[in-house]
Amino acid sequence: MSDPRIENVVIFGSGPAGLTAALYAARANLEPIVYEGVEPGGQLMTTTEVENFPGHENGIMGPELMEVMKKQVERFGTRFVLDECTAVDFSQWPYRFTTSQGQGQARTIIIATGASARYLGLPNELRLRGHGVSACATCDGFFFRGQEIAVVGGGDSAAEEAGFLTRFASKVHLLVRRDKLRASKIMQDRVLANPKIQVHWNHGVADVLGEKQVEGIRVQDYVTGQVADWTQIKGLFLAIGHTPNSRPFVHALDHDEQGYLVTAPGATRTNLPGVFACGDVQDRHWRQAITAAGTGCMAALEAERWLEGQGGH
Repeated sequence: MSDPRIENVVIFGSGPAGLTAALYAARANLEPIVYEGVEPGGQLMTTTEVENFPGHENGIMGPELMEVMKKQVERFGTRFVLDECTAVDFSQWPYRFTTSQGQGQARTIIIATGASARYLGLPNELRLRGHGVSACATCDGFFFRGQEIAVVGGGDSAAEEAGFLTRFASKVHLLVRRDKLRASKIMQDRVLANPKIQVHWNHGVADVLGEKQVEGIRVQDYVTGQVADWTQIKGLFLAIGHTPNSRPFVHALDHDEQGYLVTAPGATRTNLPGVFACGDVQDRHWRQAITAAGTGCMAALEAERWLEGQGGH
């Protein structure tokens, strides 16, 4: 059913960015409504222990952190809808949006739909995600101290993650599907000069081994076709990129070639008035829960000020 109510603040996404935006908007009496999306809680729902979010001395499980954040936001009257945005009409203000269950109108829109890590599509990959399979070295590298791990990818992010992981791992195996790296020259030089990184050209992962946690990987040599089980590998890090969840918005909002929404420097406003973007949907660089939360705060404050400039709410 269509809702004739015009919302002050509509937030798409319920990860750290969306929930922080909702917290600030709710405490400003803007009565925000959050459309949680297809993955409520965002990428932290697929991680196990989070040790780098301030305020949790002994760490906290990713799903538990998102549950606590949501309860805090609900306390101030934020409404939640288990639905996602499928289309937006920015041709008139208040803006109109469509979800899988209906339609609505909004004076301001905060896009916090995040990004999804790309996976290889292996049989056991998603089953062991958070149990040795990771797409975030800075999140999970610490758990592999003194162990051998593998990184898949050939670009800058793969080179950067492989280098970062040498701080913890005894050895990092970098599997590159081609016979050269796509990474920038300086990143290539760092990888090739690092004694703890072994590059395996023309290699890829055919499957992940283990029942409850990673106990090895099945590796294919693309030149010979041979397949071997590397049981010394205890962690698999995927660095083949992220895809921003920006599809419903890119027709009207400035974005880069990968689909990340472009915001004003040091701000979260987009090229359209009253439309803001925060978190991983506009952050291709840091991609951390704490930076996402920070931009969520910025988006809510900017939305509040923008509404005041329109004569209040």
